[in-house]
Amino acid sequence: MSRVTGHAVLIGKCLVLLFAVAFVVGLPAVAQNVELQQKLAAVKQSAAENKQRLQQYQWTETTQLTLKGDPKPSSEKLCQYGPDGQVQKTPIGPPPQQPSGGRLKQRVIEKKKGELQEYMEEVKGVLSMYVPPEGQRMQQAYQSGNLALNPAGGVLNLIFRNYAQPGDQMTLTFDPSTKKITALSVNTYMGDAKDAVTLQVQMASLPDSTNYAQQTILNATAKQLVVTTTNSNYQKLGR
Repeated sequence: MSRVTGHAVLIGKCLVLLFAVAFVVGLPAVAQNVELQQKLAAVKQSAAENKQRLQQYQWTETTQLTLKGDPKPSSEKLCQYGPDGQVQKTPIGPPPQQPSGGRLKQRVIEKKKGELQEYMEEVKGVLSMYVPPEGQRMQQAYQSGNLALNPAGGVLNLIFRNYAQPGDQMTLTFDPSTKKITALSVNTYMGDAKDAVTLQVQMASLPDSTNYAQQTILNATAKQLVVTTTNSNYQKLGR
């Protein structure tokens, strides 16, 4: 065998060995990727099916604001899904009390209330990007490499980064035994990253196993605002 041929054979053997090592090393990553895909598929299916079941219900949403440590009067709304798949909310209960005092004081109070209501509308817009979690956004996070799996006891924590806004994080807790989302935790912001917002969502189940957000606690640190929303009195619609 010539020296050139010997070198060619040696190089070929080295390449085969390198490919074999790369294949073996890559096996755990491939297996982990397949597992992540399977878990994500189960979560997406659960979220989609549960949203369909929720459209059969109407419920009462009670919202309590605490601004700079001062609790504000709570408000109630009757909620149900509309034909467009979005939640429609109708105020119920007594109308809000009119501010007392002179005209100047009333104008100041009304202005502050208007600013707070405007901010709350922005908050609702941001929260709608996370609750309920959307299959398309979850899939995009996975494809971008922004999804990590963290098993904890009998549940799975799926950690999504850059889920709805650059730099945000959503942690979704999923119970494989019941195939239900049991909790959500969100770290995001309002417009500016300095206006940090955190959200904790506790889930519960109706008698027919439909899952729903029983309570959400939003903390807007920059505004010293805490918004606690409780959903209750679920009743099936007659349609």
